Amino acid sequence: MIKEDVDNQKYYLFTKRCLDILGASFGIILLLFVFVIIAILIKGEDRRGPVFFKQKRIGKNGKEFYMYKFRSMVTDAELKLKDLLEKNEISGAMFKMKEDPRVTKIGRFIRKTSLDELPQLWNVLKGDMSLVGPRPPLPREVEEYTTYDCQRLLVTPGCTGLWQVSGRSNLSFKEMVNLDLYYIKKRTVIMDFKIIAKTIKVLFGSDSAF
Repeated sequence: MIKEDVDNQKYYLFTKRCLDILGASFGIILLLFVFVIIAILIKGEDRRGPVFFKQKRIGKNGKEFYMYKFRSMVTDAELKLKDLLEKNEISGAMFKMKEDPRVTKIGRFIRKTSLDELPQLWNVLKGDMSLVGPRPPLPREVEEYTTYDCQRLLVTPGCTGLWQVSGRSNLSFKEMVNLDLYYIKKRTVIMDFKIIAKTIKVLFGSDSAF
């Protein structure tokens, strides 16, 4: 019985990786024109800053990697963060602020539609991330994790996940962790497809993305 479970897990992980490569490759090719338009809009609003933003995140088993996004904030956003921490609108080891003054005009749009997340397809191709999985946390967030919270790091993080399609920023940190751990215990290829389908449905016009 144990061997069967191990074999099933190996099959799932192999299938998941194949789908990640195919999905990320297809997504990059299909959305290449969107990438170009977003890059032009970002540069049009702020020529001094880069188009892409990379940030150190914590992946599977605590491994650090750089996650890529379209830049949605002013260039010195990280330096300004310390002055905003007391205005955090979500409990636990995360920072969320609905009216974050660091976000640019185009940044608000690409965040609202989650288009800022598209460059993470490159992270998927590299193997740092999967299409579906827990959100990759920041190092400073992991420093505040309990042993229970650290179970989120047992699997490869994802571009989208059960938390994102279940309320996202409207949920507390504890609720996010519980959803992630439920996913880790129950995950299957079918479950991944369902989460991707739900992600597409809530991608545009979601009030929970900030």
